[in-house]
Amino acid sequence: MSESLSEPANRILRVLSAAFAVLLAVVVAGAVTTPVSEFAVSLGLVGEGTTGLQVLRTLLQFAGFLAAVAGYLAITDQWGLVGLSRPTRRDAGLVVAGGAVLFAFQYGALFVLGEIGLTTGQNQAVVPDGDPVTYYLVMVAVSLLVVGPVEEALFRGVVQGGLRRAFDAVPSILLASLAFGLIHLPSVSGTAGQQWAYVAVVVVLGAVLGYLYERTGNVIVPGLAHGVYNAVIYVVLLTQSM
Repeated sequence: MSESLSEPANRILRVLSAAFAVLLAVVVAGAVTTPVSEFAVSLGLVGEGTTGLQVLRTLLQFAGFLAAVAGYLAITDQWGLVGLSRPTRRDAGLVVAGGAVLFAFQYGALFVLGEIGLTTGQNQAVVPDGDPVTYYLVMVAVSLLVVGPVEEALFRGVVQGGLRRAFDAVPSILLASLAFGLIHLPSVSGTAGQQWAYVAVVVVLGAVLGYLYERTGNVIVPGLAHGVYNAVIYVVLLTQSM
């Protein structure tokens, strides 16, 4: 893609290419989610304000992300960006450890922020439109099988992988994590300060996932760690709602 470019030009191109990949994912997800979900409502397959519609919109959004990942890799002919291999026993241990670190950091960060009088906004993905028990149960599976793997294919595979071809590990991880945090901003409720506090926490979580990808070269590892982390959050919310 950029073998003949100077190092500064290559870096600029890689940053722009990463930004394009994220923008493409947002555009494709929006183009898929709204019309298809509205069509499903018009057919009576799901109702407005129901768990079914909320889950459907989530699945459509991540189907759009996955389509954008495949489209980006095809357009740029960079299929090797997303490292994919069968997980080893070591990888399985990293998945569990990574999920635990993510969970511990989030609650540790929330505790520290609370001690100094600060709070984060709330991601609307954890706010059920319909029955909370059903929603949280379904989202445990969706987190493990869809949300974690697809987001990591985009942010660690495509974005971090592309940046890694022009930058060292640390800036690649940090830039990808920043993009990961910013894409969550529109879905977070609260004051501007609470929203940005949430983004800051997500950026750090993204850095942990980025480290897992850098260490293993296998997007399945951060994908599953991400899925486990999200699933645990929904399990906690499930127990609180029962």
